[in-house]
Amino acid sequence: MHENLENLIETIRILRSPNGCEWDREQTHMSLRPNMLEEAYEAVDAIDSGDMSNLREELGDVLLQVLLHSQIADDEGAFNIEDVSKELNEKLIHRHPHVFGNQKVTSTEEILNNWDLLKKEEKKDRKSAMDGISKAQSALMSAQKISKRAVKTGFEWPNEKSLWDCVFSEFDEFKEAAAEKDIEHMEDEMGDILFAVVNLARWNKIDAEQALLRANKKFMTRFRKMEDLATKPLEEYSFEEYDNLWKQAKKELS
Repeated sequence: MHENLENLIETIRILRSPNGCEWDREQTHMSLRPNMLEEAYEAVDAIDSGDMSNLREELGDVLLQVLLHSQIADDEGAFNIEDVSKELNEKLIHRHPHVFGNQKVTSTEEILNNWDLLKKEEKKDRKSAMDGISKAQSALMSAQKISKRAVKTGFEWPNEKSLWDCVFSEFDEFKEAAAEKDIEHMEDEMGDILFAVVNLARWNKIDAEQALLRANKKFMTRFRKMEDLATKPLEEYSFEEYDNLWKQAKKELS
């Protein structure tokens, strides 16, 4: 049943061995760090596209990163893929007592709450609700997680109106900073705007990361349409011509 997986693990071991591939032998956890991020994002792209053949390939590339890091750790005497698998399996069983134990649950929300409680028991070294948030993920994803962590401690706006007031006030503060032409102050206030908007998205159960990805995709699609419709180089368009071309592209794509 696991013959192909075992063969793959052995292939990685050979590639990292003295008689293997020079490039593979030279790799470290840090040198492979960009690859881990890139392959994860490509897998997400495949999920978004709905292309199962592409998803299968991209998941293989993600798995390659896991196996390479595990083999590097094994070479250094730290841990191996068996240790990774064992720890993950034990964690999954521990965090699903309603499946592997006698605990009764009545909703998905209860399952998630139990997950958080069990995770908190496991991570006793974490003293703050802000501990354990990845420093490597995008700022937008971090903002979402920070916001959700704060809310779980009761740090929440009383209603949506107060949240809207916060968003608008941040824009006002940015305008003041812009009037001062203080770049550092402007950057601080722009960060506050973005963080407030992330909270507004969370309040309305919108994933801010996905929302921005959709906006990026929509903009690129419309811009490409503008390029197709343009009768001269875009650099030669006036603002009014640009605006009309944008509206035309938007109309044709709607």
